[in-house]
Amino acid sequence: MENDAVENGQDARPGFWRVRRRALLASVAGCAALGGLLTLLPWGSGGTGAPEPAPGAQALAAVTTGVRAALPDLAVLIDERERHVRAAPRDAESWAVLGAAYVEQGRRTSDPANYPKAERALRTSLKVRASNAGALDGMAALANARRDFRAARTWSEAALKADRKRWATYPQLIEAQTGLGDYKAAKRALDRLVQLRKGPEVLAWSAGVYRDRGWREDAAAALSDAAAGAEAPAERAAYLERGGQLAFERGDLDVALRYFQEAVRLDPDQRAALAGQGRTLAALGRTTEALNAYRAAFAKQPDPQYALELGELYESLGLGQAARVQYDALRERAARAAAGGVDEELVLGRFEADHGDPRSAVRRLRAEWRRQPGIAVADALGWALHRSGEDKEALKFARVATDRQHGGGVRSALYVYHLGMIERELEMPGAARRHLQEALRISPHFSPLRVPLAEQALRELGEPSVEDVPDMDAEPEEESEGKPGEE
Repeated sequence: MENDAVENGQDARPGFWRVRRRALLASVAGCAALGGLLTLLPWGSGGTGAPEPAPGAQALAAVTTGVRAALPDLAVLIDERERHVRAAPRDAESWAVLGAAYVEQGRRTSDPANYPKAERALRTSLKVRASNAGALDGMAALANARRDFRAARTWSEAALKADRKRWATYPQLIEAQTGLGDYKAAKRALDRLVQLRKGPEVLAWSAGVYRDRGWREDAAAALSDAAAGAEAPAERAAYLERGGQLAFERGDLDVALRYFQEAVRLDPDQRAALAGQGRTLAALGRTTEALNAYRAAFAKQPDPQYALELGELYESLGLGQAARVQYDALRERAARAAAGGVDEELVLGRFEADHGDPRSAVRRLRAEWRRQPGIAVADALGWALHRSGEDKEALKFARVATDRQHGGGVRSALYVYHLGMIERELEMPGAARRHLQEALRISPHFSPLRVPLAEQALRELGEPSVEDVPDMDAEPEEESEGKPGEE
């Protein structure tokens, strides 16, 4: 809702040995790491018996520390701050809080109309008092929400210049460095965060870095600890949703579903978890339930990524017209997001590569790679190049997306599948077979459209032959130094 006031204006992994011990205990119990850790979570309210703070106070504590807030509490906080800044327009701190609350509301609802309001509030705060760290933090969070990672890094660094010990800035810096593909810098920022702060929110940010480095058991254990330590239901639900993502990525579908369901029980507005249910139910073959979950998630949080996933699910079922409706919704939501300053080029590039114009996808993703060369962009650009018939260049980007030396070490079935299919097209049967098999080992149900294609490709490749054995005496292929596309 528009408002007049805004219109005017050593090993650094925390608990490393405890994490390792918990992962080992889960293994001894005969469960997957994440599944075993799931049983350690308290599934009740998590309350201590003490009276809960007022909704506005709960949301204030959340948005000023970068954790998830419940949507009804956010609405209360926004209403309070809107009324306050009308009465006290020189209150820089309240403008900063209002801006941060708008950013969080935009993230939770995928409503890009929140972002211009957030920017006006935050810039008003900076106009009232220059270099106040709260507003600079808010600008970093806004840039991350808009997927403008270079701007987010700049704002984060400005906030740290204003206050070097402001721990709440480091999560924004970690997100920005990750989006730019600078995983070493993200790890350094995490190390500093761990020195300054302990608690569930730090464990959750640690889990994200661990996952990007390929330390999935450590990531799962850190998220389990974060969820167990979180007091607010919305915060705990956010950590459970991320735990569900990890479980899905490793093919632990029953565990993933339990995480997503518990997240929605704790916070009915946790639409990412509802979309996660749709993804997992589809993999389990429970198609009707999957469709219902996706529809409900998109109705309340119309994220273009959900439209893409739902469209692909329809397409896998042979429902082409229903898929096209979702693809039209994706384009419409991406256009609205762009009007709010959000960069949706990655999801648009992925969509165009498989369901639209691959050459358009290449153009979009080349520009995105120049702006922010993370491994997700490398994977998407490599695949778009493959779909455009440029397989030699595609291979370079696909290798970046799956190479620990260049990327973050993420074990992604989709990335490895893309690599294998590109190698198959380049008549590299041994490498293609290995990578397609690896994709299905990482997650046997990673995509309703792509898993059947991977299985078909493996059947066509057949069993290994002596020709598949690499020539160890052959000269290696020449590759340019650094990342592909660098001058």
